[in-house]
Amino acid sequence: MTDTGSRTYVSYLDHQGRFKGIFSWLLSTDHKKIGLMYLNAVIVFFFVAVILGLLMRIELLAPGRTIMGPQTYNGMFTIHGVIMVFIIVIPALPAVFGNFFLPILIGAKDVAFPRLNLFSFYLYILGAILGVLSQFAGSGPPDTGWTFYVPYSAQSATNVIYALTAAFILGFSSILTGLNFIVTIHRMRAPGMTWFKMPLFPWALYATAWIQVLATPIIGITLLMVIAERVLNIGFFDPALGGDPVLFQHLFWIYSHPAVYIMVLPAMGIVSEIFPTFSQKPVFGYGAIVFSSLAIAFVGSFVWGHHMFTSGMSYWARWFFSFTTFIVAVPSAIKVFNWISTMYGGSIDLKPPLLYAIGFIFLFMIGGFTGLTLGSLASNIQVHGTSYVVAHFHYIIFGGMGFAFFAGIHYWFPKMFGKMYNFTIANISWVLVFVGFNVFYFPQFIIGFQGMPRRSFDYLPQFQTGEVISSIGSMVLVAGLFLMVINLFRAVYKGDPAPANPWKGVTLEWQIPSPPEHENFETIPEIKNKPYFFGNTSTN
Repeated sequence: MTDTGSRTYVSYLDHQGRFKGIFSWLLSTDHKKIGLMYLNAVIVFFFVAVILGLLMRIELLAPGRTIMGPQTYNGMFTIHGVIMVFIIVIPALPAVFGNFFLPILIGAKDVAFPRLNLFSFYLYILGAILGVLSQFAGSGPPDTGWTFYVPYSAQSATNVIYALTAAFILGFSSILTGLNFIVTIHRMRAPGMTWFKMPLFPWALYATAWIQVLATPIIGITLLMVIAERVLNIGFFDPALGGDPVLFQHLFWIYSHPAVYIMVLPAMGIVSEIFPTFSQKPVFGYGAIVFSSLAIAFVGSFVWGHHMFTSGMSYWARWFFSFTTFIVAVPSAIKVFNWISTMYGGSIDLKPPLLYAIGFIFLFMIGGFTGLTLGSLASNIQVHGTSYVVAHFHYIIFGGMGFAFFAGIHYWFPKMFGKMYNFTIANISWVLVFVGFNVFYFPQFIIGFQGMPRRSFDYLPQFQTGEVISSIGSMVLVAGLFLMVINLFRAVYKGDPAPANPWKGVTLEWQIPSPPEHENFETIPEIKNKPYFFGNTSTN
């Protein structure tokens, strides 16, 4: 207590004038604490979406009604998608690992705009809470699907405005984070760290940040236009008001396909850190990985039309979007070649982070190859709007971003918390997650080819075998996810102390104590070697 005349108040500051207790977190501008707050929020919202997804899979165990009606199913489907895409998949990797490790990896003491970083976090929390509340408040959960396609999203009597506003706020958080990262990388690299001495994860964040800054305003404006259409009856997209629903699709996918690369590029950056460390050799083709990241960000901005081949467009437009869809696969293939070549001839240490990184390659390649089917004009007509698209989407997003997130948390956990987790339990959870994922989603390819529509509450009996197998796989997957989180949560409190460099890594985060001190470095390091310099190797 502090007495000031007639007023008495509680001091929330310590003797050095810093916040203490819970306020040392809630009001902190330390990039590491903000990254950890993002991590906790991501885990909470992730499991909310997982539970919704599991309930939907239980509903699909048999044709007809099982545990819920169609309206409830549609609402759960929409909010599951909103949470997973806008709250988890797009922001998680930059927000958690980007915030925590970007300044450390480039030798800086913090991001360029620490207060803006904290503001971005609170925008994220506000948008996330509003998105979840849309499931429960007002006139019922939004039932438009996470894409908010008009005219239905303009006419539905459900809580569509809640979900639209949530996505808009989350977009602002993404823009501010991207802007912060761009300035940080340009202005705060350590002395001697030229662009081509920078580790690959910061390169991936840099390419991602430009997409966040340039593409996200498009979806923000589009969502505001739908809100204006609902509230003010302005005819942008609703044909009843003189609007054009295909215009909405163009505006939505102009952002939402580059958003796939907001999800995947940081994932590629994470595994690009893991492969050289657990192979104990320099990354193969550093320059090729760098330029392929930039190429993915650039070319990926011109392929959105392949989502709309059945919506109606000119012959030359269909040809262009199909061609660029195939072209964007090339830089991704370059990365896969370089990762495998990095492991070739290396001293492989098959620890949990490397298991998840290898799983990432396997699942991402399945997602990539099946994406070529969707990019081809003829085959797209057959599988458009079917469960095939659901499987492809999850192999790219969950198999890509999800497995990279799990790889990253197992890789950097000792550095973030100063503790070691149980490797045996981590390996068991990897098996459950990997097997459960494939049993869950691979049958969706098959029944999708057979004509099973996606986003469907009910289905014909001929699809039941595939749906039952998928539902069983979902239960195995969820069991693995819970086991993983329990193992990591237990390690935070009861794990053995972690050495500063348990994996023998060579990037800057492994040269400082675990967990890092407040300003990362006692003195700013001076960079002399190329990245991934393992001793006196001839390649460096």
